[in-house]
Amino acid sequence: MRIIYALKLAAAVGTGALTIIASAPAHAGGGHGEQPPIRTITTDLDGPFGLDVYSPRAALVAESESGEVTSVNLRSGARTTLIRKAGGAAGVATYGGKIFVVLGGPNEEGQPPPSNYPPSSVLVADRNGKHVRVLADLLKYELKHNPDGQKQFDKSGKPYDALSNPFSLTATKWGLLVADGGANDVLRVNPRTGRVSTFFVPPNPRTKECLAKGAQANPGTVGCDPVPTGIAVRGEHVYISTLGAEKPGAATIYKLDGRSGRVLRSWSGFTSLTGIAVSPRGTIFASEVLFGAPAADPPPPGFDPSKVGRLTRIDHGRVTHAAVTMPTGLEFADGKLYATSWSIAGLLGIKHAGRLVQVNPSAFR
Repeated sequence: MRIIYALKLAAAVGTGALTIIASAPAHAGGGHGEQPPIRTITTDLDGPFGLDVYSPRAALVAESESGEVTSVNLRSGARTTLIRKAGGAAGVATYGGKIFVVLGGPNEEGQPPPSNYPPSSVLVADRNGKHVRVLADLLKYELKHNPDGQKQFDKSGKPYDALSNPFSLTATKWGLLVADGGANDVLRVNPRTGRVSTFFVPPNPRTKECLAKGAQANPGTVGCDPVPTGIAVRGEHVYISTLGAEKPGAATIYKLDGRSGRVLRSWSGFTSLTGIAVSPRGTIFASEVLFGAPAADPPPPGFDPSKVGRLTRIDHGRVTHAAVTMPTGLEFADGKLYATSWSIAGLLGIKHAGRLVQVNPSAFR
């Protein structure tokens, strides 16, 4: 799985996009201690996909483009690089005094990103980022077990589609959970032994667009690839968001039993979800990275990439939205919502545009 649509936007993005970023106004509060709707914590990140708020004062960000795992001070925005040369770093989590990172898979040409470590692998390192090693090989598991049951190779031995392309990772009391968008499954990885098992395989969405001719690359498969992208844990439950192959209305949120992976509830009708977070009172937050992206290919002249993307809040049936540009990673921690933004700007040729932001309740309308 790749955020393929973003590549189509590149033709419309020139130097003007850089001006948009540089001149984007900071969200200023109204004085007297009032919180701004969106507070920018830090900037100049490169493809910030994964996010883990591991203390009230610090978060880890997986920067997919630079291959770095960065610790960010949530108050000052100061950054410290802990892990380098982990190209395609997509998800990150802390657990048991260790840092765990999952790397994305090869690109559409089958080439892995520049990295000291193999694609589609889970890495483990000390809390300070030292002694990095490979814990699990997710591509090897996909080739052996193929949990979604789709045909993998044509007669010449060429893959029909991405075999494994992990997008997020979360540490839970049941083990590490990895959303592998390319393999269309959520995997469980033992953080001590690296043993991999299947936790959840989402069903294929069957919207009108997903049943149209040519919607599926793998022969014999009916409906779109679900493409799981986000994972959140709250209490005894695991929440999964899916991309829905970037088809309109094909993305879904699942609420699962954390121990068995059994579906307890689902919310459907979204487009291109890439991250999810849940508050203690059950409010769901999801990132729609491609919301507002133009349907035209190439996009029309004057296209403004800052208008692409939003966050959706589902508060016990009431749905509201916040204007956050190209968000992916989400975390709700200590009563606050954090998100990565401008996450896929690098695919548009806009360098060093990624941000980490705090999204306050007043941003949702």
